[in-house]
Order: sequence, then C-alpha cells, then structure tokens
Amino acid sequence: MKNVISRRSFLKAAGIIGASAALAACGGSSASTAGSTAGSTAGAAASGESVTFTLSMVDNEQSNYYKGAQAIADSVNEATNGQFQIKVVAGGTLGGESDTLDMAIQGDLDIASCANSVLANYIPEMSILDQAFLWDSQDQANYAVRNELGDLIQEKANAQGIHVIGYMESGFRDVFSKKPIQTMADFNGVKIRTMQNDGQLLAFTSFGANPVALAAGDQFTALQQNTIDACENAVSNCWVNKFYEAGVTSVTKTHHCFVYIPLCMSDNAWKKIPDDMKDTFVEAVWAGCEKQWQYLNEANEEAIGLLEGVGVTMYDIDTDELKSAYEAKKASSGVTYDETWQAAVDAAKAAQA
Repeated sequence: MKNVISRRSFLKAAGIIGASAALAACGGSSASTAGSTAGSTAGAAASGESVTFTLSMVDNEQSNYYKGAQAIADSVNEATNGQFQIKVVAGGTLGGESDTLDMAIQGDLDIASCANSVLANYIPEMSILDQAFLWDSQDQANYAVRNELGDLIQEKANAQGIHVIGYMESGFRDVFSKKPIQTMADFNGVKIRTMQNDGQLLAFTSFGANPVALAAGDQFTALQQNTIDACENAVSNCWVNKFYEAGVTSVTKTHHCFVYIPLCMSDNAWKKIPDDMKDTFVEAVWAGCEKQWQYLNEANEEAIGLLEGVGVTMYDIDTDELKSAYEAKKASSGVTYDETWQAAVDAAKAAQA
C-alpha cells in the first residue's frame, strides 16, 4: 500500500515503544490476571512454543471478511515462524460485535472485530468517522488510520485496555431498495434500515428518508414483509444476503459512508507477545488487512455483475446534492467534533486529495 504510517510512529502509537509505561497505564480489572500469566506465556513464545489467539467476527465463512481474517492468520503464522497462530471464529458464534468488544476489554477474548461505530461507544471522539461523505476515496480513508487519526484512536484504545492491531473494512456503503432511487426526491418517505449512529440517522433524514432501527439479521424478513423499503451496506452484502429474493430490485451507488473494522486485541493477549516480536506481529496483521481490502473490492465488483444477472438494476445518483442536504442538516443541528480529531481528518484529506 502507498502512503503508510512511518514504522516508528505506528509502533509508538500501538504501545510497542515504551511498552512498559503503556501497559501500566492501561490498568483495568484484567491487568492483574494478565500480569500473572504474561511472563510465562511470553517465555513460551520466545522458546518456540506456539501461542494461539482467538479472533471473533460476526460475518460468515463465505464472506470476504472471513477470507481476509484467514489472510491475517496466515500472515502472522508466516512472519512469526508459527510461534503465533490466530484462530478465526466466524458467524457470531462468540457473540455480536458489542459483546465481543466488551469481552476483549475485559480480557476474556483475544481479538474482537467490530465496526468503528461500535468502538465509538468506548471512544466517543470516533463518532467523527460516522459522518456521511467523510472520505473521497478508499486510499484517503486508509491513509487516515495509518497516520495521525490512527494514532489518536490507538491512544484512546490503550486507555481502555485494548490495542488496535489493524483495520479490516467494509468500505463504502450503497442503498438497496425495492423501488428505484435515482434522485434525492426518491428517498422521500422511504423506510430504510441504517446503521444506528447519529451520523447515518442524520444523513438519511436529510435525504427525506425514514431511518428504521432494526437488527442486521432481521433485514431479509423485514424486506419481505414490507416493514422496510430499503437497507444499505457494501454492495457485496446485497448479494451474499440474497436481498434480491426479498424484493430488492435496485442498488443506488450513494457511497454515503465508509466503515472500518478495527481489530481490537485485549491487553491480556498483547502481553503474551514478547516486546521484540510485537512489531513483527503488528506488521503481519496489517499485511493481512491490506489483502482483505483487496478481497472486498473484488467481492463488490463480482456482486455487481451477479446482481445484474438476476435482474437488479444499478443506479448512479447526484451525490453532490445528497452531500449538500446532509451538510445543511448537520449545520442546523449544531454537530461539532473534537478539534484535534478534526485536524487529523483534515490532514488525511489534504494528503490524499
């Protein structure tokens, strides 16, 4: 990937440089337990014995996210000569994103994967990422978390007793609807299931739609029963979940938001990695993440063709009109963000203009 964060800057942010101080600062109820086992486990790793970490995800084994997680596992295995293994548990077997993030923070799960809006429940400043039309490109979005913005997230995450070791992503999201949405006026009165965060609710309200609170797993039935008229996600999600069988006939390329999937490692697990292997481990995770980004793009491109093959129509839309409506609504609502975090976002946008 182009434009990556400097090695020292990222490792410092992750707590690799000055690890003792960072770990002491994390504290929390899990610290004493981790302290009692970290030395022996790290010693085992140093002696060549394998240590296995469990990574939980809600997506199923047919998804590009699972394929990406396996790429991360393979990358870590290769980079550490098998001393560290990652076991991927998919399909929400260990719980939903919020539950598993809580488990990681408490030290009961090694690695949780969750949407950035879920992590924002612990790091309120991250709500800046929930804005509609925040990033102009995938490169811009990824640059941000590899630089100043990523450093800010890491600092806050460390204070919660977790370490963000990389970012997968579900990328830009589009709208899937039962009737064509070709202009902003077509959003009027549309009942759409959206992510339940202030940024997305504000966006679709500004378009004239009626956002609906609904669990992700209930969308198919809700479409069938006309409880909702539309939903939104990465376009590959429309194909994987077979929403076309529930009445979806149209995909509108709104690209209204970009979603990250931070990988949050518990402090307990972090301490099991010897200091002299932490950089190798983290860099291997990032290498696997970059493969997932590629898998996502490939899955989205493939999904477009497959959806068109079953009669789903793809529509472009005037995103400038949508953005103007959103910005006006945001201004009237008085939404503001932390100045330091806003500066980091602005820096990333300028660097990848």
